[in-house]
Amino acid sequence: MAQRPPGKFAGAPAAPTFVSYVRVSTDAQGASGLGLEAQREAIDRHVAGAGGKVVAEFQEIESGKRNDRPQIARALAACRARRATLIIAKLDRLARNVSFVSGLMESGADFVACDNPHATRLTIHILAAVAEHEREQISARTKAGLAAVKAAIAANGSWTSRVSGRTITSLGNPSPKGGTRAAARHAARAASDNATRRAADIAPYIEAARRAGCCTLGQLAEALTARGIRTPGGHLNWNAEQVRRVDARAKSAGVGS
Repeated sequence: MAQRPPGKFAGAPAAPTFVSYVRVSTDAQGASGLGLEAQREAIDRHVAGAGGKVVAEFQEIESGKRNDRPQIARALAACRARRATLIIAKLDRLARNVSFVSGLMESGADFVACDNPHATRLTIHILAAVAEHEREQISARTKAGLAAVKAAIAANGSWTSRVSGRTITSLGNPSPKGGTRAAARHAARAASDNATRRAADIAPYIEAARRAGCCTLGQLAEALTARGIRTPGGHLNWNAEQVRRVDARAKSAGVGS
């Protein structure tokens, strides 16, 4: 019986490719303790350990409660087009919603979470269910706490925190119209701090675009739009003036060149 000829040497297997997805919430950036840069570091460690490479990144500034997130849809489309694996730092960066995670698992794209890379589909469903329950519990506790504070203010005219010792006489965001000057200054500082943090998140993309040859503000705006980076207002399309303001704020904070 004649032997079959040996097959052709196919060479080393191709390095695995990944599409990364990072997300923070609009209402509480970094509240989970896992900011954008920390997510990227976790992803980079996993990809390096797998001997792979990240071929695209998609960034979302959106609440985990929402299911209609355009960047995750783009990330999944990129995975299917490039036959890459979607990679996230933690499962709850996708969503704290079982039906949303189930939809992702049926999307035709593989995905891995760095905090549990060997999780099975059953494990992922369980973790998503736990995360969803945790979100519901946090929401319930927050509502109950606010109701208790409101009741105390109504009964006594004020409420004092046992933790910080701070006394408040009303609930709601500080407003220059209805509050004190101190409240107005506090609100202005909070808004400025949020804008600075957002500028610091965007600065690396501006610098990367400059290194790629973008010289004018218009070219930088086109590059940020093409990368899917959201504007400070949460929109998809950038203009030159937005780039100028973000770049100036980042530089004033000591970020970027």
